[in-house]
Amino acid sequence: MNILETIDTPVGSYAPDFELPGIDKQVHHLRRYLEKFRAVGVISMCNQCPYVRLYIDRLKEIQAEFAQQGFSLIGMNGSDGNENPTESFDNMQAFALMHELNFPYLWDSTQDTSRSFGALVTPMAFLIDKDGVVRYKGQIDDNPEDPRSVKEQYLKNAIASLFQGEEVYITQTPPVGTCLIWRN
Repeated sequence: MNILETIDTPVGSYAPDFELPGIDKQVHHLRRYLEKFRAVGVISMCNQCPYVRLYIDRLKEIQAEFAQQGFSLIGMNGSDGNENPTESFDNMQAFALMHELNFPYLWDSTQDTSRSFGALVTPMAFLIDKDGVVRYKGQIDDNPEDPRSVKEQYLKNAIASLFQGEEVYITQTPPVGTCLIWRN
């Protein structure tokens, strides 16, 4: 595994635009999502991460809860598919089918977008408002292992605050998860 320097887009700055292929065989552009939705959550994720598997149902619940209010979640796999074949595009499609994802799952094969966002681990959340500004980044909530023991729902609270026209109270948390697999 290689550690690669990331650009690390800070909270309060503009999110990097992207043009990435999705498992639906369409090209997805962040700018188009921002034209259509009030907020977008980008989740750095991958197929084999045990933390992603612990969070996948919670992510689907977040998408279902906020979709009618103008929110879209986007999964982004920036792990190296050559280093770890379980991260290939075909395996992404199988993962999405097996877990019945209700949000787009995009492949960052060059890892440029993941680096631009400053993704370090999977899962790592980035909440972007309609103007393209990163309003939250970090953990989805404070308890990966047990959804019943969650005390702070960081991503959900940030989305709710944004939609209520309030300031996001907690704007950043240290990411917890599995390190991204960077290309050599």
